[in-house]
Amino acid sequence: MNDCIFCKIIGKEIPCEFLHDDENCVVFRDIHPKEKTHLLIVSKKHIHSIAEMESGDAKVVGHLLQMAQKIGHDLKLAGYKLQINVGKDGGQEIFHLHVHLLSKSG
Repeated sequence: MNDCIFCKIIGKEIPCEFLHDDENCVVFRDIHPKEKTHLLIVSKKHIHSIAEMESGDAKVVGHLLQMAQKIGHDLKLAGYKLQINVGKDGGQEIFHLHVHLLSKSG
């Protein structure tokens, strides 16, 4: 997706410091944090939203959630909230699958 900001970040067209980078996802800080810790866990595969997943994409979503667990543990977060916005009416602003990890600690 040529105009997708997350695809540009993943492709290193836009500079970004990754907290994690593997074959399935990247993790970086949200530029407009809503909590003390606000990270984005972004699929490397461009999936428009949960509503537009294909059957094989469940593994990608599972990996994003496992990464959230790992990051929460690694950062020793006392607790955190995971949020996936789906569609414009669901608050999705960037149409590329991602999970928000938010915590009052960190």
